[in-house]
Amino acid sequence: MVTVAHSLSTSDQTPDPLSILNSIGETVYDWDLTTDLIQWGPNASNVLGVDSLSRIDTGAAFALCLAPDSPGSRYEAIMQSEEQDSGKGVRYEVLYGLTGRMRGNVGTIWVEDKGRWFAGPDGRPAHAHGLVRVVTARFEQMKQLAFLSKFDPLTGAFNRSQLGEHLNKRIAEIGQSKASLGFLLIAIERLAHYNHNYGYDIGDEIVAGVTKRLRNLMRATDVLARYAGNKIAIVLDSCDPEQTSQAAMRFMSEITGPAIETKAGMLPVALRIGSLVAPKQGRTAQRIFQHAEEALQSARASSTTRHVAYEPSLQVDIGRHMAHTVAEQVVSALNERRIEIYLEPMVNSQDGAVVFHESLIRLRLEDGTLLRPASFLATAESTGLVQLLDQRVMELSIDRMVRDPSLQLSVNVSGATLNDIDWPARTKALLAVNPGVAERLIIEITETVAISDPDATRRIIQSLNAMGVRVAMDDFGAGHTSFRNLRSLGFDFIKIDGAFIQNLSQSGDDRFFVRTLVDLAKHIGVATIAEWVEDAETAQLLKEWGVTYFQGELYRDRSVDAQALALNSNAA
Repeated sequence: MVTVAHSLSTSDQTPDPLSILNSIGETVYDWDLTTDLIQWGPNASNVLGVDSLSRIDTGAAFALCLAPDSPGSRYEAIMQSEEQDSGKGVRYEVLYGLTGRMRGNVGTIWVEDKGRWFAGPDGRPAHAHGLVRVVTARFEQMKQLAFLSKFDPLTGAFNRSQLGEHLNKRIAEIGQSKASLGFLLIAIERLAHYNHNYGYDIGDEIVAGVTKRLRNLMRATDVLARYAGNKIAIVLDSCDPEQTSQAAMRFMSEITGPAIETKAGMLPVALRIGSLVAPKQGRTAQRIFQHAEEALQSARASSTTRHVAYEPSLQVDIGRHMAHTVAEQVVSALNERRIEIYLEPMVNSQDGAVVFHESLIRLRLEDGTLLRPASFLATAESTGLVQLLDQRVMELSIDRMVRDPSLQLSVNVSGATLNDIDWPARTKALLAVNPGVAERLIIEITETVAISDPDATRRIIQSLNAMGVRVAMDDFGAGHTSFRNLRSLGFDFIKIDGAFIQNLSQSGDDRFFVRTLVDLAKHIGVATIAEWVEDAETAQLLKEWGVTYFQGELYRDRSVDAQALALNSNAA
């Protein structure tokens, strides 16, 4: 018994504070600013990797070890403080690098230095006590994030945000002078086709190859940026309208000629370009982007030219022209059966098993490009075509469920369709000739549509329930549904607006709002679906709060389409 007790007491010894500080890379110090002497904690050599503390036993000696690219120093943080010591000391915090000169080897370690300084009789800093923590790994991550905040990782060019900052800065520098900037917005054609047929890696190679060629053709004073997926922007310094157009034509002729070398072989590329001259045709980055987009859209719609220079007259007609073009694309896609559905899985929050899918509409252009709803739905609604799209998606979804009896699908219905008095009868007739489908079908109605006329919505939900169809409120949280309406409408599911889910781990407001919505749904006994679940941390939070189902990027590889594609690839 004595031996056992001794064994337990030995194995359960509490680590000493020095061991703990060493394990987390921290050490303490006291700095007497009047004598400049620094007294370090006993583990400083181990934490900082210094062979002798005599190298850093004074503030002056320590300062010699600072890395040249340090954003600050302990001395600056203390001596340049504008605060006054009221007797409790003044807090300081600074990040800096320590070079190999201190440690007798190469490389830099980055440290976070936190502490308090205390004033002497004259009110100036006389003594400091603090803690140094090694944060080299975290600092490297910060540098990477800082790079990604300004540059596109694929091409190394500015991203759109940094491009905007550059444009605003240059326009401010130009001021009232007669100087001007040329701006080219360049679209790589058929990139979606290459992505679809060869994979996104090949698409990335094409973007990188085109960017490299453009960079080789530019002057040193010009600026290149990755504007969007297949769009690249170039700011041409000191260019008038004629020079800008000449540059656009030169870039097109040089890029459109030889094919781009990729792992899939040599692939030809072609460009469309919209151009303008600033500040005459845009005094802010936002306006420049808007006008360049309009010019590029005209270039894409043209059958005679690949480059269109922006003209103010376009501003009047561009909305009508774009709506007309998109409407024609929608009608053509409907007539030629180029409306498709993409199935996005919804999974059980507890075990991740796929429970049902949402049918998401896609429009395939004649060249194979696949458009998402944001590209055409608004125009379809304004031109009265959305009901035809709704009907087609319903037909495709029912056909898919007939072919796969295990499949459960949810289908979005627009306000225009919901307000069509004949729609419930058409839906009932469609389900009647396809037995066994109704109970596997979910209709999604957005919150804003649902609450625009609660009585009408209630009648429609009751009609659908009578057919055996379940109903979900989509984008819950985007509108202002009262508790009374929510309880009385009789929804089977509530889909929480993805805008509140997307930044859940970073936003305390979103966490509070989502948790409140989940508790509300639990109270009235309605299942919840969280949209836009993109990471495991968000999923874990939602799971703990009791959300029933998840939908989003984190689970897209579990869809029936993704699994079928994987099986086919393995078989091949």
